[in-house]
Amino acid sequence: MKISHECGPCFLRQAGEALNLSTDDDNLKMEVFNEIFSYLAENFKANTNSNGTGSIIHRIIKEKTGCRDPYRNEKVLGNSIALKYLPKVKGILDKDDSLENYVKIAIIGNILDFGAFTLDTDIDSLIGDALERELKINDIESFKQSIEKHDRVLYLVDNTGEIVFDKLLLEKLKSYGLDITIAVKSEPILNDACLEDALDVGLDSYGKLVEIGAGTVGFVDSEISDEFREIFNDHKFIISKGMGNFEGLTEIDNTDKDLYFLLCCKCGTISRNVGVNLQDMVLLKNRTYI
Repeated sequence: MKISHECGPCFLRQAGEALNLSTDDDNLKMEVFNEIFSYLAENFKANTNSNGTGSIIHRIIKEKTGCRDPYRNEKVLGNSIALKYLPKVKGILDKDDSLENYVKIAIIGNILDFGAFTLDTDIDSLIGDALERELKINDIESFKQSIEKHDRVLYLVDNTGEIVFDKLLLEKLKSYGLDITIAVKSEPILNDACLEDALDVGLDSYGKLVEIGAGTVGFVDSEISDEFREIFNDHKFIISKGMGNFEGLTEIDNTDKDLYFLLCCKCGTISRNVGVNLQDMVLLKNRTYI
């Protein structure tokens, strides 16, 4: 996906958040922001790749502060809290174990801010209310056909915390006899799941874990490893979680694949491109938006 004017404040908000997690040195923060401003002044243009731009900003922060994984504590906390709620979520699915509900649960995991929860949070109501919402784009019938047609699937995860909820959909997919490959980031970026985070919640019990060869915001085709490119090209059935992967994968030709996007549209640019409202949930088969 290409950047819009709305991406500017979003880049700066994320940069400020990452900087605050990386260092307490106010002078260093000023220095880093000056470099980010300079970079954006030269590169914030129409037809620029949003994921690539965001990835470079976070690299600047890492290099200048020396903090390799600013979100480390938040990632551990997110996984820990999500695991505590997993039995409750399973109980909800026991009452309606339709494939569509498993898809919704995976998307709901992308919505919830696990780091903001306390043990008295009414997670049942939060999830129950979300389950009552309709998927604004719902390609579930095509999704079912792809499950029946293929014997394996590549599953691109997004954030920590939500990967705990991904386990439920992965278990459901496994029950159909699918061989599952699960792709994670190779280097820390934001609160995205890396190999260590995936192992921490037992994601390896549901499929083979592979790294994409990069630590980018979402999927950046020019930066994935040759090994992962071979895996990606070899799979004809792919499930992509979250907005970052949507932004990157919709910029490349995937017409030969059954590619499904599972996400909540939390960004105005993405919402307009997809044709839904902010906070709408979608299960969307491969359509191209740039």
